[in-house]
Amino acid sequence: MFDTTDPLFQPYTLGSLELPNRIVMPPMTRSRASQPGDIPNELMAEYYAQRAGAGLIISEGTWISPLGKGYAWTPGIHSPAQVAGWRKVTKAVHDAGGRIFAQLWHVGRLSHTSLLDGQAPVSSSAIQAEGVNVFVAESNGTPGFVQASRPRALKVEEIHALVDEYRQAARNAMAAGFDGVELHAANGYLINQFIDSNANDRTDAYGGSLENRLRFLGEVAQALIEGTGDKGRVGIRLAPLTTLNGCEDADPETTYTAAAQLLADIGVAYIHIAEADWDDAPHMPVEFKQRLREVFPGTLIYAGGYTAERAREALREGWADLIGFGRPFVANPDLPERLRQGEPLTAHDRNTLFGGAERGYTDYPAYAANAA
Repeated sequence: MFDTTDPLFQPYTLGSLELPNRIVMPPMTRSRASQPGDIPNELMAEYYAQRAGAGLIISEGTWISPLGKGYAWTPGIHSPAQVAGWRKVTKAVHDAGGRIFAQLWHVGRLSHTSLLDGQAPVSSSAIQAEGVNVFVAESNGTPGFVQASRPRALKVEEIHALVDEYRQAARNAMAAGFDGVELHAANGYLINQFIDSNANDRTDAYGGSLENRLRFLGEVAQALIEGTGDKGRVGIRLAPLTTLNGCEDADPETTYTAAAQLLADIGVAYIHIAEADWDDAPHMPVEFKQRLREVFPGTLIYAGGYTAERAREALREGWADLIGFGRPFVANPDLPERLRQGEPLTAHDRNTLFGGAERGYTDYPAYAANAA
């Protein structure tokens, strides 16, 4: 008999969605989009449908416009063919009983001219992400990593045009059948390059003061609500302490508490916090999490190295509503059932994370099949 008091398996209402459990499959880049055109495909549909037991799936980052692309073979949500490809994915997930949001992605400076038809990446400022590599494909199709190219600073009119591109991407996501969208404002990508003080040296309305550095985040969040037509279909991913990809803030607790307050005022459905999960990573104090809970009345999702027991503790303490399990979902398509039953988890093959075909993607068996 299942434990009916297990907080991981309590239902939850997110906007107009009824989630059967508190387990989220967070966004994970897997670089399997069809070429040419970076189009979502049947293999991706199978992959996501296998994991439809999650309370909520958030898709891998899907770039909103050609200059938003930063890694080889990642899907977009810009062209009609990409939207049609995503429609295959959302149908497969819904047919399997799942719910899925699209993560809308613009990498900003974390790109390379070879991915952008020779153009320079764009960012809040002309500051290169030193020592940061991006995933590219050589002319013969061989994958590899290269130093991100030096960006140019966006003009104000280009920032306004980007807000429009995000709005259109939200409309495209709804046309593709997604249940909602999540803005990728974490991990050193474009929105994060405006928020964090060390990546933004602008002196106009989008730089300098904390209010100015949060302006782009607020404008895009509002555009996504307009694009989806429903505050309950919009979430935002933030990473206050991860320092990934060269982004770091001088006072992250103040900055991200203010960001959470701004998003509360706008009324988005959720904030998805990406915690640092590598060895010797900066620790996110519980007091900081409780501060975010105080200023943001919506749903709070946390992801980053959570075990089932750590997840249950977070839910019981009340500063989290949903918990994301990233890498465990790679090799355990039936992860919710394994967590419910206390079954062992399969380790993933690092060599098959980016690019390739079925191996290391859709060929991981469910526990019952593996045991048999």
